[in-house]
Amino acid sequence: MEFTPTALLIIGLLMAAWMGGAAWLMLHAAGRSRAAEGSRKAARRMARMIDEAPAIPLLVRADGRIEGSERLAGWLGLKALPRYLSEVATTGEGGLERAELEALEKAVQATQKTARPFRQTVTPVGSEMTLALHGALADPQVSPGGAALVWIFDLSESRGRMAALETEASEARRDFGALAGLIEAAPLPMWVRESDGRLRLVNRAYVKAVDGESAEAVVAAGTELVEPVDGLSAADVARQVAEHDRRVERIVPVTVDEMRRSFRVIDLPLGDGTVAGYAVDIEDLEEQARAFRAFREAQRSMLDQLSVGVGQFDSERKLVFANQPFQRVFRLNSGIVSQGIDFARFLSDARDNGRVPELRDFPAWRAERVDWFAGAETRDEEWPLSGGTHLRIVAQPLPDGGLVLVAEDRTEQLALAATRDTLLRTRTATFDSLKEALAVFAPDSHLQLWNRSFAGMWGLDADILDEHPEAEAILSRLRKNLADPESADEIGRTIRAATLDRKRREGRAVMADGRTLEYTGVPLPDGNGLLTVLDITDNERVETALRDRNQALEEADAVKTRFLANMSYELRTPLTSIGGYAELLQGGAGGALSASGEDYVDAILQSVARLTEQVGNVLDLSQSEAGLMPLARDPIELMPFLTGIIRERETAIAHACLDLDLRGNRTVGRVEGDRQQLARAVGHLLDNAIAGTPDGGKILVDLARERGKARIVISDNGRGMSAKELARALNADPGSRTGEDGRKGLGIPLARQLIEAHGGSLEIMSQSGLGTTAKILLP
Repeated sequence: MEFTPTALLIIGLLMAAWMGGAAWLMLHAAGRSRAAEGSRKAARRMARMIDEAPAIPLLVRADGRIEGSERLAGWLGLKALPRYLSEVATTGEGGLERAELEALEKAVQATQKTARPFRQTVTPVGSEMTLALHGALADPQVSPGGAALVWIFDLSESRGRMAALETEASEARRDFGALAGLIEAAPLPMWVRESDGRLRLVNRAYVKAVDGESAEAVVAAGTELVEPVDGLSAADVARQVAEHDRRVERIVPVTVDEMRRSFRVIDLPLGDGTVAGYAVDIEDLEEQARAFRAFREAQRSMLDQLSVGVGQFDSERKLVFANQPFQRVFRLNSGIVSQGIDFARFLSDARDNGRVPELRDFPAWRAERVDWFAGAETRDEEWPLSGGTHLRIVAQPLPDGGLVLVAEDRTEQLALAATRDTLLRTRTATFDSLKEALAVFAPDSHLQLWNRSFAGMWGLDADILDEHPEAEAILSRLRKNLADPESADEIGRTIRAATLDRKRREGRAVMADGRTLEYTGVPLPDGNGLLTVLDITDNERVETALRDRNQALEEADAVKTRFLANMSYELRTPLTSIGGYAELLQGGAGGALSASGEDYVDAILQSVARLTEQVGNVLDLSQSEAGLMPLARDPIELMPFLTGIIRERETAIAHACLDLDLRGNRTVGRVEGDRQQLARAVGHLLDNAIAGTPDGGKILVDLARERGKARIVISDNGRGMSAKELARALNADPGSRTGEDGRKGLGIPLARQLIEAHGGSLEIMSQSGLGTTAKILLP
């Protein structure tokens, strides 16, 4: 069968239409399937959201049937949710009480009839849960036919929170009342202001401070406690506090009870626009602060006068005070206190100035000293410095966290202590080396010091003295060693006189062994008494011997005096006779003499004259040494006196071809003495100078004043004497009676004796080959 092209076209179109319809049906069916699946997912999601919701719905139909979730059965304490509302009643476990269920049924019925919502609270039996029931007429789309929809809420937590809030509110009201009573009874003026600065509340202290009748009257009148300061009233300050929401504190003067006092006024915002304030009377604190500042200034002024350095560091370890000795000890500049340097830097600067000990690890040492601030104990250290200085450092922590540093330069003290120790050792060694026995007693009669000889001299046991016994205990042991035990009381009186009466007292004690002790009590400057004891046994023996010898010497002196008197007569008389006969022979009384006879007579006369002079010198020297030479005391003008002595020797000077120079004038004055004897002394020295000076030599006689005395110097440029020859001449050695230079040996000793008898002195200096100088000093 063949189809025409038109039929074929129609058939194709029909098949295409059929295929399109089939495709549309398939797509439509797939869309319906997807929509149904989405609805099912949304329903499950909604059901899940309802199950997780804080409220559970309960649908109550008109015939009493109920619909709800199993979760609601759990809230009601039932194993399964019943079909009717009346079956929710308790059956022993779970459910609602009959009264609560009846009230619920009535409320549901009223809502189903009148559409009026209700609220009810129920508590399932045997459960601590509290359920809130909010009922209303259900929407017809939810359940047509007048069903009621009840939302059930678990109020257990909310009810607990409400109870807690009620408790808190009650406590807050109680606390507020107590706080209000406290504020009312507070001694500080307190107030509350509105945001515009007007007073709202004041307490009793405020009313009393402003002399108001009552709080209401003060608030109504707006009476201010604080006067305007710098154009700002108390209300203006309160408005600023409320505007900026920040606390303001100030110190202002307030007149209270007609007295001007300082108050610390504090205004602080309360957060709701109101401002609270209170005032604290700080007049006493200000007065104490002023007194403290005055005390601090006085204290620091006093510390500046101390010789000990004192520095103070505050709680921030800054130097706030340093007196002048402290600055000198650590070599600080005058402005260091105003800089407020840190303690660690202070130690570093002190190290740079060489005022801390030499250390290997200075940072560690400094850290240990910084820890002084955190300690509670006083630290005492010795700092030996490199220059020999020794510092004592005392660090005292302060309660406020600061530190007081005391620096004392003990260099001089240590030196004095060392000197004192040396002196004590020297004193001990000196005491022990003395032959005297020494003991020092205190005013209370206790023995303080003694030397080794003390115990042995008194015959005491040395161990007893180590106990520093009293004087009575020593004397009681001493009595048995004394020849007369009662003499111990005299020793005790000597000790008391030195220690208590402050008087010197002496005495003697005879020991039982025959020794004689002499003791002396001497008061010491420190209040103690010194008892010195000396064994004078040997002295007594020597004194006796000396007394006997002195008697013998007196007898010998008398013999000597008689001898000199006899010798003066026995020697001078023969010489005078010999000289007289020789002069008669020379005068021709015995007849004419030959030339040799005349020479013999001249030799006899010269020898007689010389022997007469020597005998006179010997007798005068002997009398002078024995102190028997009589001396006159006449005023003597020295210049004419010397001139006369020199003129008597003009012939001898001219014969020896010598040049004599006399220097001086009458201003030298006069002396008192025996003119004849003094002339002999000066003449002997001048004769020695003439004899010891060769021809053509020069002699100088100089008269002057020296240290208030008359000085006569006789010097020559003759041959002089050696030291040995001068010693022999001064000592009247027989070998020097006529020395090599012709000096007469007895003249010099006699001249010295005569000059010393006048209270003067003779000094002779001579050197061989250069001459001799004799220096006379007369008072």
